[in-house]
Amino acid sequence: MDFVHIPVMLNECLDGLNLKEDGIYVDATIGGAGHSLEILKRTKSAKLIGIDQDKDAIAVCRDRLKAYKDRVTLVLDNFSNLDKILEKLKIEKIDGILIDLGVSSYQLDNGSRGFSFRFNSPLDMRMNQDQKLDAKFVVNNYGEGELKRIIFDYGEERFAPRVAHKIVESRSKKPIETTFELRDLIMSCVPNVRGRAMDSVQRVFQAIRICVNGELDVIGKTINQAVNHLNKGGRIVVLTFHSLEDRIVKTMFKELSTNCTCPPEFPVCVCGGNNAKLKLINSKPIIASTDELKVNSRSSSAKLRIAEKIK
Repeated sequence: MDFVHIPVMLNECLDGLNLKEDGIYVDATIGGAGHSLEILKRTKSAKLIGIDQDKDAIAVCRDRLKAYKDRVTLVLDNFSNLDKILEKLKIEKIDGILIDLGVSSYQLDNGSRGFSFRFNSPLDMRMNQDQKLDAKFVVNNYGEGELKRIIFDYGEERFAPRVAHKIVESRSKKPIETTFELRDLIMSCVPNVRGRAMDSVQRVFQAIRICVNGELDVIGKTINQAVNHLNKGGRIVVLTFHSLEDRIVKTMFKELSTNCTCPPEFPVCVCGGNNAKLKLINSKPIIASTDELKVNSRSSSAKLRIAEKIK
C-alpha cells in the first residue's frame, strides 16, 4: 500500500523550528517525510537528518526526498540513539529537532502491521520490524498482573483488571493471535453503554502498542540528548498524541527551563539558580486549528510544545 502521510500541524511545526537557510535539522520520526519535505523546500541549503526505525518509512523517504539527496541523510534507527547517530555522522551541534511521537498513518492503515483493530491481521504492532517482542507475545505470555498494569498505566483504561483477567482466561484455551480476536475479547468484558466499548478497545490497543515499542521509556532520554546537541537559539519541537506523552514532555521542558533546582523545602537557593537550558516558546500546548481538524481527524489529539536553547 502507499505510504500516505498527512503531516500534523505542518506550519506550526516549521514556524516553531525557526528555520535558518543553512541550518542542520533532525526529523526524529521522519515517517512519510511530510514535515521534512517542507523543511527542505523552505530553506536554501539546510541539511536534514531523517531518522525512523521503520524500514518502510526509510524506503519511502529515500524516494520522496530524492530531489534533495545532497542535503539529506536517512538513518534507520530509534531516535533514542541520537547521540550515537550524530557522533557517527560527525555532527556535534544542530539548529533544530522535530520529534513527532505519533504512530504513522501508514502503520495504522496497513492491516498487515497489526496496529489497528479495523483490520483482521496477526497481532504485531512493532514499529521496528526486526525486534523480537511483538503484541502477540505480550498478550499471550505476560502475567495477569503485568497486563493489568500495562493496560491501566499506558491505556488509562478503568476496566484494566477485567480485560487482563479475560485475556488470561481466554488464552488458556487457545492463543490470541489476531487483532479481531483481541478486539472481540475486550468488547465482551466491558460495558457497551452508548457504544463506548470501542473506546476501551482503542485504549487497550494503545497500551499494548506502547509496551511493545517502549514508546514512553525513550522520550526523556531523547529530549535530554537533543537539548545537549542544540546550538544556542536552536529549537526543539515535540508533537504528542496522548496525555501520557504530553505529560512527560511538559515535565521535561519545565525542568530544563527552570533556573533553581533546589527542593521546594529549602529556605534559600543553594544550586546557584542559573541552571535553565531552555526557554519555553509556548507555555501552553498548541493544538490543531479548526480548518486542519476538518481535513485531518488524526490531529484532534495532537499537542505541540516548543522550546529554545538559551545556553
